[in-house]
Amino acid sequence: MNTKTLVASRMPTIRLAGRIRLLLRRMWRYRIVYLMLLPGLLYFAIFRYGPLYEAQIAFKDFQPLLGVEGSPWIGFQNFATFFKSYYFSQLIVNTLIISVAKLIFGIPPAIILALALSEVRYFPKLARIAQTMSYLPHFLSWIVIFGILLGLLSPSTGLINSAISNAGKEPVGFLTDPNWFRIIVVSSDIWKETGWGAILYLAALLAVDPTQHEAAAIDGASRIQRILYISLPNIKDVIVLVTLLRLGSILDAGFTQIFALYSLPVYSVGDIIDTWVYRTGILNAQFSLATSVGLFKGLIGLCLIFTANRIAKRFAGTGLY
Repeated sequence: MNTKTLVASRMPTIRLAGRIRLLLRRMWRYRIVYLMLLPGLLYFAIFRYGPLYEAQIAFKDFQPLLGVEGSPWIGFQNFATFFKSYYFSQLIVNTLIISVAKLIFGIPPAIILALALSEVRYFPKLARIAQTMSYLPHFLSWIVIFGILLGLLSPSTGLINSAISNAGKEPVGFLTDPNWFRIIVVSSDIWKETGWGAILYLAALLAVDPTQHEAAAIDGASRIQRILYISLPNIKDVIVLVTLLRLGSILDAGFTQIFALYSLPVYSVGDIIDTWVYRTGILNAQFSLATSVGLFKGLIGLCLIFTANRIAKRFAGTGLY
């Protein structure tokens, strides 16, 4: 073998080694940045990607005494069991209805609140009070929210039902009535998360060049026109990004909230995938079946992220990546 042939055969290895050395030099140059990233990367590696190894029990008849490796392989039988079960369509419908309702009715109030807060920034004290009041519910647990809702909606002692009784009508069991339960779930979620969801929109609005508003005002544009033609177009990318992120978790209807609020009378409209997985996996010890359902939900969410990203790039010109 001549020298030229030998060098040509080793070129891929030489190029790879050169790229590795270049990468190592760049990492050393920005070592402080990588050290700052390290805790987050370790968190995802240990608590997010590490447990994926155990997800193989979705394809096994998991028996705790045999362990993950020793349990017999059964393929897609757990998935078939879930798809053929009586609860499958009910769980999917309930989850989608609640999630889509939160998405459709939850994003506009956050945008409106952000626009309102940006418009009162010339009155800093009023803006601070309004921001604090709108952010506070986010930091309350759903157990506390349940107590508040119970004080308002209880058929016997709730303030709203007391007013209904004083008007000569029958009290309404809002939390146990299938006709009302989804409305309570969606409206309480909007009340709790609107202030927190407005933070991103408000940050984007504060980054808008104020000279645009000043020029529009000189040209005679009203406040509403400035909001429609300056503020909203400038936060379009943020709106798309937030919508994409929420589309990826469309099958996550809020386990903690539903678990705190629902009861047996409203299972038909309030039982979602996560609550069913909890009962099946934890209470009934059907770990393999529960894992397969969780894996199915994760794969659907991943597909939705990719699809929504492509749609956003095509119609909005921006995406997650």
